[in-house]
Amino acid sequence: MNRRDRLDLLAFAVMFSLCLLWGFNQVLVKIANAGISPLLQAGLRSTGAGLLVWAWAAARGIRMFDRDGSLIPGIVAGLLFAGEFALIFWGLEFTTASRTVIFIYTSPFVVALGAHLFVPGEKLRIVQVMGLIGAFAGVAFAFSSGLTLPTHQQLIGDAMILGGAVLWGATTVLVKATRLATITPAKTLFYQLAVSAIILPPLSWALAEPGIFAPTIRVLTAFSIQMIVVAFASYLAWFWLVAHYPAGRLAAFTFLTPLFGVAAGWAILSEPISSDLILALILVGTGIYLVNRPPLPAKPITPELEELG
Repeated sequence: MNRRDRLDLLAFAVMFSLCLLWGFNQVLVKIANAGISPLLQAGLRSTGAGLLVWAWAAARGIRMFDRDGSLIPGIVAGLLFAGEFALIFWGLEFTTASRTVIFIYTSPFVVALGAHLFVPGEKLRIVQVMGLIGAFAGVAFAFSSGLTLPTHQQLIGDAMILGGAVLWGATTVLVKATRLATITPAKTLFYQLAVSAIILPPLSWALAEPGIFAPTIRVLTAFSIQMIVVAFASYLAWFWLVAHYPAGRLAAFTFLTPLFGVAAGWAILSEPISSDLILALILVGTGIYLVNRPPLPAKPITPELEELG
């Protein structure tokens, strides 16, 4: 497998596109929630996307069911994936969207720390840590105007969203640190979609969600885009990136997603946008630069320095 030690132009372009799409996906979820219950929506999305991944792999001759030592970490990744969506979608019932964005995008810190501890060759330098902190500060600043003193219910939702962020980060680190890093991205994604497709619909029923209650064209269109473009195509691209590039540096880009989400909300749902977003974007861009800046080359040892040594 061709591994890179830093992000190249291809990785930048793909990650930028993915963050743009994932930000737009928040609008899609909001539209689809008007007719399909959140957990059931996530489960059905995983089911449809899982079938698409299986069909895509079969068409390309990718063997999905060979014994390659990935079953146990694959199931664990699927459980983390299902838990992530369960906590996030359910947590949104208790807390606000602005608070949700701040807590869920603590996930890159989990990835950066986990990769530093468990993935050889992905040690963070001080300048990269500063970049991650700066990027998170940008996101926090962008959404600070929407924060209020939390009620008891908000604290419950905050804790659930934070738990979902931890599970998201843990999934990425698991993919990098186990046998999943050496198998095809299609199989890695299939594990997560298949397990979550099995778990989330029964969980929706157990929580007495109303199910599909208003299947309008608008709702079904938003759901279809989520299933085909987001859960199938974009996640497949994401796991390809994770398998080929440093996880901590990729994670820095995810800070762009809530900013794109706000822009999509403004353009499509007429949600307000402020100058705070511009300043936040500057902070995020600076953080991304610091995280992805290659280390300075070591100075050659001159004869004079060698004598002093």
